[in-house]
This record gives sequence, structure tokens and C-alpha cells, in this order.
Amino acid sequence: MKDVQESKVEKPKGGKGGKAAPKAEAAEPREPAAPAEPAPPARLHGHFEQHVRPTLQRAFGFANPHQIPKVTKIVLNVGFGGAQKAPKALDAIVAELGQITGQKAVVTRAKKAISNFSLRQGMPIGATVTLRGARMYEFLDRFINVAVPRIRDFRGLPTKSFDGRGNYTFGIKEQMIFPEIDYDKVERIHGMDITIVTNAKRDDVALALLREMGMPFRGESPVVVG
Repeated sequence: MKDVQESKVEKPKGGKGGKAAPKAEAAEPREPAAPAEPAPPARLHGHFEQHVRPTLQRAFGFANPHQIPKVTKIVLNVGFGGAQKAPKALDAIVAELGQITGQKAVVTRAKKAISNFSLRQGMPIGATVTLRGARMYEFLDRFINVAVPRIRDFRGLPTKSFDGRGNYTFGIKEQMIFPEIDYDKVERIHGMDITIVTNAKRDDVALALLREMGMPFRGESPVVVG
């Protein structure tokens, strides 16, 4: 018997009619997305670098540029003793702090129990926000130039509210001074404590730092920030 080699017949690709499937059109290359433009630097930070630092260096004779003080953080704190009985009011305070600072607030809780105040450990007692970097400078700029002039019967910030280590704390009675707060949506008027933390370590140096940054102290003409 003769060996018969069967020829392999290639089956046509495609459907039943033996027609080849149409080739998929090559996708057009997409243009790369334009990189997002970086946010402009805070105006007050530019003023600090260009004007405040040289002024402080001349005034106090700092030989090392690292000795020149600066603001390291700003802490906003709202105490609310009735948070256990009115949790919605505490939620409103947290939301308002977020509107004022542009950063989510953190609920503060009691570190220990105090029976005289019916306070248990871990009970919510307020809210706080800590600002650093660009948000810190932007908040301080808005506070000095927008919020402070809205304080009722304002005659300047006190100069004796330093703690002896270059940190400045002052209180405000109403959150309504901030333009971010909608008066019609406010359920409860409350105050807050604002602490400006510096690395000056001396009150006189910290006072000069805040004065040059435009803080309106009592009995003084504030420095105009360009």
C-alpha cells in the first residue's frame, strides 16, 4: 500500500463564509494630559521670605539664618461641654471648623474622668484643627485681613497673651467673624481659642515676628502686607 500523505488544509479565519475577519482599526494615540498647574504660593509666605526674615535678622542680629523665627503651626480649638447631650451640635462645630480652615476637624475627647463635672473618660468635649504649611499661611492671611476687621468693637489684639516660649494664644467670642460661615445656617454661636505656635522661644522675638506679618496689636499701626 502506498503511503498517502494527507495535505493539511488551513481553515479560513472568520465566519461561515470563509471570509477573513476585518482587522480592528488601530486606536489613535491619545495626547498626554497636561500636567496640573501647581497652586500659587501663599501670599503671606512670600511676604515672610522677602520682608520679615531680613527685618528680623537686622533687628536681632541673627548670624545664622536658621535662627530666624517662623510660625510652625496654628491650632484652632473649640470646647463644647454639652456634646454628649447634643451630638448634632458637635457635628455642626466640626463642619464649621472645616469651612473656616479648609481642613477636617478632629473631635477631642476627655483624657480622664471628673465626677464633679459628670465627665467620663473618652467623652467628646470639643473639636480641634491643626494647620501647617500653605494652609497655615492662607488661614493667617484671611484672619488678619478679613476676619479681624469684623470683630465687634475691635481695638487690637492684646500683646500680653504669650506663654513665655514664643507661642501666642487668643480667643474669639463668635465664629461669625469668618466670612465662610453662613449666618442663616448657624444653629449655635460659639467662640474658639486660636494658638499661633512659633519656634522663637522668646516672647519679644515672637511679638516682632507676628507684628511684621501684619498682626494688628493694640495701640500699634499694623504692618501692611504687600
